[in-house]
Amino acid sequence: MSIDALSDDGAPPGHSLAVDRAGELSDDDLAALCDATNAAIIDGGGFGWINPQGRVSLESYFKGVLLVPERQLFIVRLDGVVVGAVQLVRPPRNNEAQAFAAHLQHSFIAPYARGHGLARMMTQRVEESARALGYHVLNLDVRETQEAAIALYESMGYIRWGVHPVYARAGGRTVRGIHYFKILQPDGRIA
Repeated sequence: MSIDALSDDGAPPGHSLAVDRAGELSDDDLAALCDATNAAIIDGGGFGWINPQGRVSLESYFKGVLLVPERQLFIVRLDGVVVGAVQLVRPPRNNEAQAFAAHLQHSFIAPYARGHGLARMMTQRVEESARALGYHVLNLDVRETQEAAIALYESMGYIRWGVHPVYARAGGRTVRGIHYFKILQPDGRIA
């Protein structure tokens, strides 16, 4: 069902927290992931989607993600139920110039599962995976409206390197994008 489970020993009383690298998704996990995705979209944090998506569309999307060799899907669980996800995206093989850097993309936690430290936990899990794969830099970007995500990444040592003034359109207005990077290797070297 999943591999590479990482649980948080400091889980709030009565709750279990976990981040799993998904190799495949059970029907129950896929349904919960689609529900969490739509909840995040409605709340304004649905990685690029502005409007909720139909179940068939979301199921096809996540099944497709699992087939892409350059992508790793991590699912986040609260009390055993999938409540969020994030993707580690490796550069394509033809991009030798940036082969040292990976991207953290499409990160979200459903609003009903926030406040348990899951976003920090899944970000740390992606960092660990990228580091284990030999990447030296992790890049990410977020909409300026995602204030909680911005605060999280900055508290975790991500360095803001730029602002894209016409990054996205949401709610009928143009939204800026904030770009970050983090050096993953302890010595700060880029090899």
